Amino acid sequence: MAKLVECVPNFSEGRDRTIIDSITAEISAVDGAQLLDVDPGADTNRTVVTFVGTPDAVVEAAFRAIKRASELIDMSQHSGEHPRMGATDVCPFVPVSDISIEECVELVRSLAQRVGSELGIPVYLYEKAATKPEWQSLANIRVGEYEGLEEKLQNPEWKPDFGPSAFNKKSGATVIGVREFLIAYNINLNTRDKKLAHRIALRVRETGRSKRDDNGKIVRDENGKAVKIPGTLKAVRAVGWFIEEYGCAQLSMNLLNYRETPVYAAFDEVSRQAQENGLRVTGSELVGLIPLEAVRTAGRYYLKKQGKTTAVPDRELIDIAVMSLGLNEITPFNPNEKIIEYMIRPKDHKRLADLTVLEFTDEVSVDSPAPGGGTVSALTGSIGAALVSMVGALTSTKKAYIDRFDEMEKIGLKAQRLKDALMADLDNDTDAFNRVMSAARVRAKTPEEKEAKIQAVEDATKHATLIPLGVLEHSLEVIKLAKIMTERGNPNSMSDAGVGGIMAAAAAEGAFLNVLINLPGISDTEWINTIKDRALSVIRDVRNEREVLMTLLGQELM
Repeated sequence: MAKLVECVPNFSEGRDRTIIDSITAEISAVDGAQLLDVDPGADTNRTVVTFVGTPDAVVEAAFRAIKRASELIDMSQHSGEHPRMGATDVCPFVPVSDISIEECVELVRSLAQRVGSELGIPVYLYEKAATKPEWQSLANIRVGEYEGLEEKLQNPEWKPDFGPSAFNKKSGATVIGVREFLIAYNINLNTRDKKLAHRIALRVRETGRSKRDDNGKIVRDENGKAVKIPGTLKAVRAVGWFIEEYGCAQLSMNLLNYRETPVYAAFDEVSRQAQENGLRVTGSELVGLIPLEAVRTAGRYYLKKQGKTTAVPDRELIDIAVMSLGLNEITPFNPNEKIIEYMIRPKDHKRLADLTVLEFTDEVSVDSPAPGGGTVSALTGSIGAALVSMVGALTSTKKAYIDRFDEMEKIGLKAQRLKDALMADLDNDTDAFNRVMSAARVRAKTPEEKEAKIQAVEDATKHATLIPLGVLEHSLEVIKLAKIMTERGNPNSMSDAGVGGIMAAAAAEGAFLNVLINLPGISDTEWINTIKDRALSVIRDVRNEREVLMTLLGQELM
């Protein structure tokens, strides 16, 4: 899965659609960024925009949108019900897949630096990117709002993290930060009583509820503040309400950090609390989008509870999560519309990995050079990894090998990751080849254009070489796992493990050839030597491991 970041900028304009459309057009114009939602509010005079993309694309799209907002929105004329201090009031980055909080902090710092220096807007960093503990809270930074900003900037303690300390009358100030993905999640109860639902909400939400004495009165401390009983779930907000449309009460929850409190933990805890209050959870509902990893985590949890291996494809993890959480109770749960990584996949482009076996072999068999040997090698390696995972599953489900469950689980999970990585390279290899062809077809007349074309072809060829090199390295890992499965897996599936290893070895040999054939098209001799040495080292290991594997198979099967 490619690195993916969500960005949710809030702009101080919710009434003039022309201005809103002009700002969001800047986001849509950036390759690698996809606009997901635009939510304007007239009373708040504020628009919340949601888009996702690759890290570099999100930084660029956010900068362009902030720049356009600074040109079109005049904060000195702004009024609205929502707290605000700038034309772009707040701009959080949210890690979605294959990217850490720390990496996102670096991204927002680079964005903040550009906004401060190029646009002359004071920028404060908040939440995970905050430079002061008190600035982790957006409300703390916003104190005084736009109207108090000029005076606040004169105080050295309010020196912005980036940009000038001078008051920008038109644009105000912008707050940029990093937060976790917020999951809006509702749990359905077999009651219409809103009070019962809210009673459970008070017990599970992090802020908890007020403590009461035997007479039902709120207990207060020496300062007169209500004494609180903390809730059972961290990083969770919750209320109880009745939804007439559904005919039931719900626990409406915001999971502020799904890594700290996963969806399954919220569901199970509410189920426990419901039972204690004479109620039953009947299902749940996801509002908006959810990261794939949050669904995977739920699927793994429930498979583990059933004593099953979690080394299964994402499709199986999603199915068990949806079934266990009752996500289909109110409306059908469509992964392509609810899982953010699936939702942003191009709808007009059919991946090679989505073709049927017949369609794929037909596509390979015609006179187009791509997909070719590199793509076939990636598929071969992926099938080898799939066989290794299968042997692990067939071993872990047998009582005779229960003592090997953890070992098989670990190997199976590695095999699944390798299977997915190699499957992704079907399209990566073909896309890389097409990129080389596109660079080569560019018309170049002037010396500068010709030099730029030569460099573009070289860069594309280097990229095209790294794809089969990755297939080669992944295939070696598959062979090593197949060898372990041959020795430790279910003896009845030994031949399957062997075939998995042989397929991976074939994939490695094919990938090795594709590395070599690309090298003559590159002029960077130092780069060529580094890649060639790396490839030669791996293919030697592949051949050694294959020989050991075949020896093991021969000893056991003959």
